Amino acid sequence: MNEQAEAAKKSTLRMIPYGLYVLTAKDGDEVGSGAINWVTQTSFAPPLVAMGVKKDSHLYAVLQKTGQFALSFLATGQKDLAFAHFKPTAVEGSTINGSAFETYETGAPVLSDASAWVEGKVVGNVDIGDHACVIGEVTNAGTLSGAPILTLEECGVKYGG
Repeated sequence: MNEQAEAAKKSTLRMIPYGLYVLTAKDGDEVGSGAINWVTQTSFAPPLVAMGVKKDSHLYAVLQKTGQFALSFLATGQKDLAFAHFKPTAVEGSTINGSAFETYETGAPVLSDASAWVEGKVVGNVDIGDHACVIGEVTNAGTLSGAPILTLEECGVKYGG
């Protein structure tokens, strides 16, 4: 592919709107978390979500061990909260990377300040490329503030292409 076509591919793929979420998994005392943006619903029955997760991340390793997840939906204006989860996972008491959390059915942390959340079990994994496409069946959900989703565009970040 020539340089012009490569640039067009990258800019076109960056046109896809991306929200920001914090994905967590917990296996015993081991917790993995990370801000992710490649998320979409892929089925109504059963309710499935597809999530892009970096394969060389601690989060991916914990997710593979436990097979369960929680996904916190960040609200517009929560850029600092998102950026706190671009760092390695640090759990202190009832906070993860400085964010208060709660747990529900899976035991994976759900951020208390999130707009909404889902949790569930991993039912599929497409292990191609530098990110795996993890398919999760949603088994539990909650709406906290219900505020609109924080986007990459709002944060001034580009992650795609």
